[in-house]
Amino acid sequence: MTTGNESAGATSAEWDIVTGVGLTALVVAAGRAMETHRDGGLVSDPYAEAFVQAAAPPIHVPTRLDAAEHDLDIPWAPMASYMGVRSRYFDDYFTAVSRAGVSQMVLLAAGLDTRAFRLDWPEQTTVYELDAPKVLAFKDRVLLERGARSRTRRRAVAVDLREEWTQPLRQAGFDPSRPSAWLAEGLLPFLPNAAKERLLSTVDELAVAGSSFELEHIDDLARVRRDPEFQERWTRMAERMGFDITQLWPDEEDFPVDTWLSEHGWTVTVERADDVAQRYGAQFAEQTVFPTHAVRFITARQSDKT
Repeated sequence: MTTGNESAGATSAEWDIVTGVGLTALVVAAGRAMETHRDGGLVSDPYAEAFVQAAAPPIHVPTRLDAAEHDLDIPWAPMASYMGVRSRYFDDYFTAVSRAGVSQMVLLAAGLDTRAFRLDWPEQTTVYELDAPKVLAFKDRVLLERGARSRTRRRAVAVDLREEWTQPLRQAGFDPSRPSAWLAEGLLPFLPNAAKERLLSTVDELAVAGSSFELEHIDDLARVRRDPEFQERWTRMAERMGFDITQLWPDEEDFPVDTWLSEHGWTVTVERADDVAQRYGAQFAEQTVFPTHAVRFITARQSDKT
């Protein structure tokens, strides 16, 4: 099914696709592009490379593995491998929940996600993409130039997730009386603990029985950030990129996301990213700047609400 795109909402978030958090979305797209072009890749995203080409980033961002293998400061290949595993895992999540009859999908901090364009969705599905306006505008422009057409009803909701965003989501058509499927991919590391709890509380309020929520969580990120070996590797990469993403990571004690969800009535399962990679026939490098071995994928299902 192909439908037009719709936009809603307004926000104070001003980052674009080549600065700050926006640049991380571009790097993630590069990882998906490299995995797409790899023989046996775990994900196929026909638009990821176009985003990188259109953005003209301030540093060289490869979209093919053969253009990245000689870069000793930025571990593009391990990053692409992780993005392949992560993307495939969450692709499988949306496939499963849609087959189970859930028709409202909410992508928190969607970035350059193209699932509305590349996955097969049942009739009447709506994909809500929440992110900063400049990021969404860039994505829409590139997709339009490439003649991309969404495979389901897609609604881009321009919001600042640090502020109130439920009203714009509702105005875009989200119905809190029906089950929904939520995703926080690449988001939690950037949120202080108070914001994490506020986000979880908001989703908990909007999710009725039959809803689900998947999240990417990095265990004890503050400890990872203080590790001397990690700091040395990351400093070299930050100098090359002209941007230190760790400055956006709050230096706080670990927030127990899975425990919070369990205490609020969700049925929670947790999988190590390493185990997921093994299941997909992939393996993460032992040494990489991104702390892949500390990543956990959390799946929460809400069945207790009436």
